[in-house]
Amino acid sequence: MDSSLLVFAADILGDTTGGLTGSKIAKYCVGYSIEYNVKIPYATYPFPKNVPNKRTALFENLKCFSDVQRTHIIKELCELPEMENNPQVGILKKKLSERTGSTTKNSVDAKIIAKTQHWLASYPRALKSYEQAIEKFENGEYQRNTLDDMRFSLEMLIKDLLGNERSLENNKNDLGTQLKQKNVSSEFRNMVTTLITYFCSYQNDHVKHNDDIKENELEYTIEFTSTLMKFLIKTLG
Repeated sequence: MDSSLLVFAADILGDTTGGLTGSKIAKYCVGYSIEYNVKIPYATYPFPKNVPNKRTALFENLKCFSDVQRTHIIKELCELPEMENNPQVGILKKKLSERTGSTTKNSVDAKIIAKTQHWLASYPRALKSYEQAIEKFENGEYQRNTLDDMRFSLEMLIKDLLGNERSLENNKNDLGTQLKQKNVSSEFRNMVTTLITYFCSYQNDHVKHNDDIKENELEYTIEFTSTLMKFLIKTLG
């Protein structure tokens, strides 16, 4: 998200007449700060005297979040009851969709992405590949590379969680053992390792034959991999 759109969003959401109050801006920003574990400069109201207005406070707070997180936050703020009578909100939502490509037929859930980025923050190798995959998918390019990046991200995460450098396929048994030690049910352990088996097979097959990948399949793969990553981090991290 470029700075001009961020300024535009802050101006509308923090507008004196039709926007959020200063206390509401602080309240909501603190909520997102806690949700995504992101530090923000203006968490209390009244804001410091060196802050000219609430729009500036909102803008500076939003700058601290990732692009995906900002998009999700702005979309949620637009849906607040106190914003429903502001005609500028519709314009903001339209511009947000145009700039972020969220009007495409298949778009990965922004909230899932934002939460996954939060969970991966302590695993930089996995996070880097994950963000590369999302960028390629949202730009509608390099579908096979997107799948490669998602697999590599999952592989790096599991390596870090297990403390070894084995391949994804060769870590399935150790992963199952670690999950068992955490009292994860046998049915769920089997589901996790089976998902990884099919994911590897799916990715390897498309690489081998250089096939195009259906966009809806790729979207689903990103979302279930994101959910799996969150589970593994919460369980083993």
